[in-house]
Amino acid sequence: MSLARSPLSRWALAAWAFAGLAAPPAVTAADWPCWRGPKRNGVSDETDWLDRWPAEGPPVAWKASVGTGYSSFAVAGGRVFTLGNTDHTDTVFCLDAETGKLLWSHAYPADLGDRFFAGGPTSTPTVDGDRVFTLGRWGDCFCFEAATGKVIWTKNVATETGIRVPGWGFSGSPLVHGDRLVLNVGEAGLALEKATGRRVWLSGNQEAGYSTPLPVPRGDGWDILLGSGKAYLAVDVATGKERWRIRWVTQYGCNAADPVVDGDRVFISTGYGKGGVLLRSGDGPEPEVIWRGKVLATQMSPSVLIDGHLYGADGDTGKQGPLKCVVFATGEERWAHPGFGTGAVTAAAGRLIALSERGELMVAPATPKGFAPTARAQVLGGQCWTVPVLAHGRLFCRNAEGDVVCLDVRKP
Repeated sequence: MSLARSPLSRWALAAWAFAGLAAPPAVTAADWPCWRGPKRNGVSDETDWLDRWPAEGPPVAWKASVGTGYSSFAVAGGRVFTLGNTDHTDTVFCLDAETGKLLWSHAYPADLGDRFFAGGPTSTPTVDGDRVFTLGRWGDCFCFEAATGKVIWTKNVATETGIRVPGWGFSGSPLVHGDRLVLNVGEAGLALEKATGRRVWLSGNQEAGYSTPLPVPRGDGWDILLGSGKAYLAVDVATGKERWRIRWVTQYGCNAADPVVDGDRVFISTGYGKGGVLLRSGDGPEPEVIWRGKVLATQMSPSVLIDGHLYGADGDTGKQGPLKCVVFATGEERWAHPGFGTGAVTAAAGRLIALSERGELMVAPATPKGFAPTARAQVLGGQCWTVPVLAHGRLFCRNAEGDVVCLDVRKP
């Protein structure tokens, strides 16, 4: 169907097994409730899906139109959530995952903000139990009842705090952690009570970066990693106290890609020729540099890490750069697939799911031996910077104009 347009040593992944409120939200195995999924690494545990398609591509389950923007999808409880902008109005959409039917929507005034790009919302909704949280580019933060769209609370975090809005607006998606909602607002984040929206802590009045806060376990507590306009930082989620930082100055302050974490190693990468660095965190104010280079410069969506290799888009918008495979521990390039552009990659069952900037969707084994798709299809036109999402045997993709396509890749 078609809708009408409207307005991660001590940081081991095993720490997710910690009990209590610090655990990630309870979701079904195939749900994708937040940016980069339940493990927040862009890799799905889903196995029951088709990685080979007919020449014409997989069946289209449904299509929709949600307005201009780059918001990806949160999929939980049979619902799909995303955002778009039409006529200087942001709209939060809740669609039925099976049919694409509009279940509810909520609109509010918001400038398109088409400065050097198409504009519109750039963050992704976050589902936590029976609530869904969103953050708009200009600070509009909402807590909704997921089933009905009823507004539980709302506030504009920029207006309330007086914090400066970065040049391209707030872009990081909301992070639910325990009883808190953490946003990449201010120099090193902002924490609210998720139940009420009441402020818990606020960082300095410097420009935020554009990454999503990433939780990592530390001893008996948790840190969040995020990019600011001039650095990447680790911050205690309980207090907002800074743990460490590395100065990271990218042109236009565009520190957008989330860190990629393995144990006590943290990979950071940004565009504009800046490249990447692999760090080892410790107890000091600045982490150890393991390697640094320009082999992989991810301007927007972060790479995925599979079996010691990074897979991600290299280069800036408009340059049609390659999709690359790089050794995580050393920065050695294994292969480069040309012409991918500023697309995005997710993964499942040892397979890469890659959507090129021009809308070609490809599935290929995640291997350092080369990029050899087992399936490919032109699923969208226009500009595609948004990462595709696999959930319950369906692939959700969108372009900047807001065209959404849901592909049925369930096994018979």
